[in-house]
Amino acid sequence: MRLTTKGRFAVTAMIDLALRQSNGPVTLAAISQRQQISLSYLEQLFGKLRRHELVESTRGPGGGYTLARKAADVTVADIILSVDEPIDATQCGGKENCLGEGGRCMTHELWASLNTRMVEFLDSVTLQKLVDDQLAKGITVEDKPAIKRAISPAPVVKPVRVNAPNSVFALGNAFSKS
Repeated sequence: MRLTTKGRFAVTAMIDLALRQSNGPVTLAAISQRQQISLSYLEQLFGKLRRHELVESTRGPGGGYTLARKAADVTVADIILSVDEPIDATQCGGKENCLGEGGRCMTHELWASLNTRMVEFLDSVTLQKLVDDQLAKGITVEDKPAIKRAISPAPVVKPVRVNAPNSVFALGNAFSKS
């Protein structure tokens, strides 16, 4: 079994989300920046996580993602399986036809047993445990998210619209119409 970047990034992003969601929805752009994961890749992963009801999305200003369940109720196996990461060490993908029509290979039971142990292990590790581990290591989580506002501190002065002629000719035309 080989865990690809899909599974690794999904778990990493979910830990980041769980650490910061107490401040409100977390944007994928912020996760992307902190974890050095491509934003478009995160969008694909979070689409799958949302379809598997592990995260919820909020649209609009101040929007982003939050966990759909408590972190203690989400396991690493849930995350990995939701992003279509196969947890299978067998050559046949668990179909028991390792040798084609000839049946199973001699090591099929060994790899199937490893699959069972891997799933059991990943199912025993909760997202909350991973969050607690990060907090115990001393990771700093900002109290308030860094919000980049498009509003400038100085008030915007709008130009005054004067409804008056702007040339001598327009002034003459204004008097001739009256």
